[in-house]
Amino acid sequence: MIGAIIQARMGSTRLPGKIMLPVLDKPILEYLINRIKKSSCIDEIIIATSINKNDDIIEKFCKTQKIKCFRGSEEDVLLRYFEAAKKFSVDVIVRLTSDTPLLDPKVIDKVVLKYNENQYDFVSNFFPLPRTYPDGYNVEVFSMKVLKQANQEAEKPSDREHVTTFITMQPNKFKKYRVDSEKDLSKYRLNLDYKEDFELIKSVIEELDGKTDLEDIINYLDKHPEIIKLNSHIKPYQNLLKSFEEDKKLGYESYEKNYYLKSTREL
Repeated sequence: MIGAIIQARMGSTRLPGKIMLPVLDKPILEYLINRIKKSSCIDEIIIATSINKNDDIIEKFCKTQKIKCFRGSEEDVLLRYFEAAKKFSVDVIVRLTSDTPLLDPKVIDKVVLKYNENQYDFVSNFFPLPRTYPDGYNVEVFSMKVLKQANQEAEKPSDREHVTTFITMQPNKFKKYRVDSEKDLSKYRLNLDYKEDFELIKSVIEELDGKTDLEDIINYLDKHPEIIKLNSHIKPYQNLLKSFEEDKKLGYESYEKNYYLKSTREL
């Protein structure tokens, strides 16, 4: 069974409650769910949230949407993913995050289909670097076996927080492949972390409500450079890089050097 497991919580420090912010009378999270439902490769949608009381609203949302919800550790997201996959008998995990509400279901399918060729332990559309899809379009696919190994062996705080760094940041441990966009779209930021991101995403949804094609989004943004400028100053993956620094402070070898390595599509 192929399950899309989406990590979600209300406690974002940069934009608290961001995934439940309303656009056209729907919470942002609902737009992501509706897009994932259009994927032809996903058998089950599971939201993995925390046991923090602030995340009760996410569990209630799942009930209204009739999708599965798992509640686990707030800090150890890797463990939360493993326990969610185990509870719902997921064989292949499609890792998504709740702050990517503009994700195109065809992009999800493209990454899953590549994984289904059974040549790789891990397939994504942004790693190995360089990324060609917009920030906010991350899709990662791997097996329950790989997730179990990561959960058993990962010790660094960054591995426990970011789920897949144990897989992606060790070049020789797992066989990896990157799915590329036909055009380099890496300059676009479609991720939801800050107020500026929300303003851009809100504009796209209000203009293109119901359309899920990445091409439609890019065409709209290209016609409205003032919208692109809203969040163009924000650098991607700052939280990830910060966690690598925290690893170093605790005496672990930092992944920072591996993060910046450029590679071919296959690693």
